[in-house]
Parts: sequence; C-alpha cells; structure tokens
Amino acid sequence: MRSNQVRMNNGITIPVIGMGTYSLENDRRTTENAVHMALKMGYRHFDTAKIYGSEPALGNALKDAIFDGVVQREDIFVTSKLWGSDHHDPVSALKRSLQNLGMDYVDMYLVHWPVRLKPWVCYPVPKEDDFDQLEMEKTWFGMEKCLELGLCRSIGVSNFSSTKIESLLDFASVPPALNQRKLREFSGDHKIHVSAYSPLGGPGNLWGTTAVVDNPIIESIALKHGATPAQVALSWGLSKGASVIVKSFNEDRMKENIEALDLKLDDYDLLEIEKMEEDKTMKGEFLVNSTTSPYKSLQHLWDDEI
Repeated sequence: MRSNQVRMNNGITIPVIGMGTYSLENDRRTTENAVHMALKMGYRHFDTAKIYGSEPALGNALKDAIFDGVVQREDIFVTSKLWGSDHHDPVSALKRSLQNLGMDYVDMYLVHWPVRLKPWVCYPVPKEDDFDQLEMEKTWFGMEKCLELGLCRSIGVSNFSSTKIESLLDFASVPPALNQRKLREFSGDHKIHVSAYSPLGGPGNLWGTTAVVDNPIIESIALKHGATPAQVALSWGLSKGASVIVKSFNEDRMKENIEALDLKLDDYDLLEIEKMEEDKTMKGEFLVNSTTSPYKSLQHLWDDEI
C-alpha cells in the first residue's frame, strides 16, 4: 500500500485521496451522512467551496466527528475556494467560509478560477454583465494575507493554465502550494503539488463523462489486476504524485475509490495509459463570451493548453 500523504512545497502534508462535496442537489443531510461514512472508511481530506454550498454540511459533520472523538482537527485536511465575486476581498470571503464551516482555519484555500465577477454574483453561471476586471496581483496579495492571518495553512489555485501560474509566480511572495489541475510537468518544475479534481471524469454530473472508466485500456488493466476501472484511473493519478479528489456519496463507490491506495500498476500499465488522449472535462465554457468576459474563447481561458 502506497503512502496516503504527500508533502507540499510549504512542508505541510496533504492526504492523497480526498472526498469532493459538490452535488447538484446539495442536500445537507445527505452530505453530512456521506462525510460520516467517509471518515469511517479512512478519508481525511475534504474538498468544498463557497459556490458548492456544502461548507455548512461538511463543517457540521466534521464538528460532530471531532466532538465524538472519531478524529482530531489536526488529522483532517479541508480545502475551500475563493469564488470570483470575492476577488476584491479574499480575507472577508474566507472568514465567511470559516463561519459556514464552524472552523478557525482551513488547510488549503484556492482561487477557484482566474475570473473576477461583480460582488453580487453568488451563482455558478455568471451572466454577461457579471464580469469584472481581473487584477490577479491584488487577489493574490489578499490570499497571502489570509495565510498571514492564520485563516488558512496553505494557498493555491484551481483551473489555472501553466502560463497563468507562471505570471502569478512573477509577483507572488508566497508561491501556490497546490494547483487543482493536470499541469504535472510545469507544476513539478516549480514544486507545486497537483490535485486532480474529478479524476474519473465526473460521471453523474451534468458536465460529466464516463469516457475514463469506459476506456478499453482502463478496462483491460482493471481485468488484469482484478480491480475496477475507477481504481485503475485513480491509481494512475496517484502514481504521478498527484492527490485525487473523488466525489461519490454512494457507500460502495466510496469504499472502492479509497481502496485504489492498495493497487499498484506496473510499468506496462502506465505506458498503456499514457497512450490515452487527454481531455479536460470541466472546461469553463460558462466563463467565456465575446463581449464582457476577459476570455473570448476557451483557448484564451486556457492559453491554448486545451
């Protein structure tokens, strides 16, 4: 069984399998029950965001578990994210998230997208008039302030191209500890940990696909190891040094996902998987328009890295 934690560039360790808490329904009781199940199975890394609406349910479940002695606060790793409407004041935004979570700090705070929205935009798909001018240097200064105030232990980015991270590194006093995307080579060169969000393609979501778990290469390797396609896909991500954020509230699938820690792929398996065509599932089409968005095309949003 491989190590279930990796160390980031700031010396803090992050559990390599995390549980995502986004769900379209965002039913508080369902989310809380799933978090309790996850803790019993050994999950210690939980991913949320202001825009998911799951912070209160996650916080409540973790508070109960800590009170009951199931875990201690220092044993769990909680990630939340800065939504586009809060770029003008990350400190206040994180304080609100902490209030939702009932916590004094989060372990990781990420800039959710490289997009700034008007302060009133509290919904996931912005309208044409909702976009504002992105000033990433000011946003990152606010993120660093969150770190300085002890509101979080680490800061990072999500959905950033390597070009955008390179630009950020030009002015950052504190480099991002984590990038929630697949830019492995660039991130590795800059000692930025990569966390793969929806590594199974997000099946079950409106934007999701089963292309990963249905791929013949993945299915063949799964058959060879007596594993499931999901376990093969997750094991591949872990073999690259990434952490993986999986979202399922189904008890059997949650157990299946964490058991990917026990699966060791051989060199042939890894070479076969490298032959597969890469694709971004969540491309961010909703952040692109020809008039008010800073990004007129997906190629522009991703700096032709798509």
